[in-house]
Amino acid sequence: MSGVKNILLVGVGGQGTILASKILTEGLLQAGYDVKMSEIHGMSQRGGNVSTQIRFGDKVHSPIMGKGEADVIVAFEKMEALRWIEYLKPGGELVVNDFEMPTVPIQIGAEQYPDDVIGTLQAAADTVVIKAGDIARNLGNTKIMNVVLLGALAKAMNLHEIDWESLIRKNVKKGFEEINWNAFSAGYNEAKLSPTF
Repeated sequence: MSGVKNILLVGVGGQGTILASKILTEGLLQAGYDVKMSEIHGMSQRGGNVSTQIRFGDKVHSPIMGKGEADVIVAFEKMEALRWIEYLKPGGELVVNDFEMPTVPIQIGAEQYPDDVIGTLQAAADTVVIKAGDIARNLGNTKIMNVVLLGALAKAMNLHEIDWESLIRKNVKKGFEEINWNAFSAGYNEAKLSPTF
């Protein structure tokens, strides 16, 4: 890997975007990278927009990336992918959860949820679609979608040398270690390697 790589994680409050970002950041530090992370909250409680920028490499000077600079965007909710796609660089990859979780403006009728979001995204970028909601439901808990997506991201980034299992077991709530590790493994197995990395 050469230079600095930029990862953008976006979602809706309550989806566990920050937890996934924290585990990813710890993993990258464990792998020996210089890492900078910046959290941006619209309303971080349930229903608001949440995004995290993670930049890593040999030496990172700033935690902030600009539009057109993200190597990978991971969208925990598909409309959030549309909202942030202008941050993806040409040739970058979008990992998107095929899942709807309307934000507050949509819930109160101030915005409309767009039609055919996945089709629009696939026309605009190299898109990996993960049905993390279905995977999490099959494992027994829809709250683990974030860890499914983290697994998909780890695979796309070819970060196989990191001890993900110990990081996940350390960071998730006590009693939920096994199901979260299963979620990560399922996401990892579902994704493909990205040509970006």
